[in-house]
Amino acid sequence: MAREIDEMFIEEAIDRYQRIDERNAEFDKAAATMEVTVRSPDGLVTVVVNFDGDIRDVDIDERLLAESGPDVSRSVRLAVAAAADAVRWARAKLRTETFADYDPVGRP
Repeated sequence: MAREIDEMFIEEAIDRYQRIDERNAEFDKAAATMEVTVRSPDGLVTVVVNFDGDIRDVDIDERLLAESGPDVSRSVRLAVAAAADAVRWARAKLRTETFADYDPVGRP
């Protein structure tokens, strides 16, 4: 018994994949230009991270340089961890916004 090919289903699937590719390209283009800036809880370290997770800049307030090594380390570590969290959140938000009006397969 030969299988019947549903031409309309195939065309719709191709259209859907093309729209996904377009949305992914929009997401990648937007993400390539975005950065997040985060400060340590004490406000003495500022970290700028792009959406790929690359640290672009670290600014250490001179007041922190008078502190002990462990205090400097803690401030830097907390700022970097906060930046990583912020990038994950921002990427998820951008993805949600980019695909907001895109219905998953199987929804009417």
